[in-house]
Amino acid sequence: MATYELNDAGVARCRELIDARQYVLDSEWSDVQPDAASQNAYLGRHTFAEYAVWHLGLTAGAADDTKARYAFAYGDFRRVHRSALIACVFRAAQWRHKKVELAAHDLLQHLDATSA
Repeated sequence: MATYELNDAGVARCRELIDARQYVLDSEWSDVQPDAASQNAYLGRHTFAEYAVWHLGLTAGAADDTKARYAFAYGDFRRVHRSALIACVFRAAQWRHKKVELAAHDLLQHLDATSA
C-alpha cells in the first residue's frame, strides 16, 4: 500500500479557493473527477507545480513531476468540489492516512462554514 505525505501547498490552495467562493456544493465526484485525458490536457497547459496544488497528498517515493506523485484530488482544475473533499476524507480514513484525512476533514468543515 502506498504511503502519503500531506501536500501543504495543496491544502493552502484549497483553502484559498474556498475563501474565494470557488466551489461546487452539489456534484457527483465520480462524474466530474478529472479523468486521465483531462489531467493530461491540464498538464499540457500548466506546470506540474500548478497540477500539484489540486491534490492533498503526495505519494512517498514517487518522482516529482509525475502524475503518480500526486493523490487525493479535491477539484476539477477550476473549483473545489464538496463531494471530492468527502471522497478524500473517506479514502484517507479507509487506508489510515491520518494527516490527509484530518486536513480534508478540516477543509470540508471550512467549506461548509463558508457556504452556510
